[in-house]
Amino acid sequence: MSASRHYEPAVETAISRVRDEVARLHGELVRYGLVVWTGGNVSGRVPGADLFVIKPSGVSYDELSPENMILCNLDGEVVPGTPGSDRSPSSDTAAHAYVYRNMPEVGGVVHTHSTFAVAWAARGEEIPCVITAMADEFGGPVPVGPFAIIGDDSIGRGIVETLTGHRSRAVLMQNHGPFTIGSDAKDAVKAAVMLEDVARTVHHAREAGPLVPLPQESIDRLFARYQHVYGQPGEARR
Repeated sequence: MSASRHYEPAVETAISRVRDEVARLHGELVRYGLVVWTGGNVSGRVPGADLFVIKPSGVSYDELSPENMILCNLDGEVVPGTPGSDRSPSSDTAAHAYVYRNMPEVGGVVHTHSTFAVAWAARGEEIPCVITAMADEFGGPVPVGPFAIIGDDSIGRGIVETLTGHRSRAVLMQNHGPFTIGSDAKDAVKAAVMLEDVARTVHHAREAGPLVPLPQESIDRLFARYQHVYGQPGEARR
């Protein structure tokens, strides 16, 4: 059935766009080696509506399409009579919904089981900010969130509690793995890619010897530049 029986044309258009984007972005998780089998998920908030789109549970990445993405309300309930509604949504749906309800600035959420980020989560250890790329992207260390069992909104509560007031757009849920947030789904995927990159680099650096911390003043300056100046006209591209 078409979503047009439920929503105004502008909302229907937005739903269609987010379906396309979320389906496509799952391919980026595969491309960057952040997931195996059917693990991991991307979701995207629908602008102008209390809705989000997320992948179905247990479906191979090469079988994902805009039509089998699942439309949910912000309580994590599947919207009946919409494409994909005959399937079960991702097992992380309640967590994503909790984030969207409590962090209105968030437009995308990503969960992966990427190897090095999960290794830090398994130790319950934050990733220290010792390289400029971390300062740029996360504004400091990547924090650890509490251990929580999948299936309800416990993980979502942990994400929100950990990241509220924190610069980082990534959290390592203890003994589980990383979740990232962004202004939209693409931004959250970028954060997931960058997280695994810095998790790997800092892991190898610590194996080789003591880490050299970045001064807080330098972290602040790097973060401000990357967030507000980098990529603007006249800024040297790197």
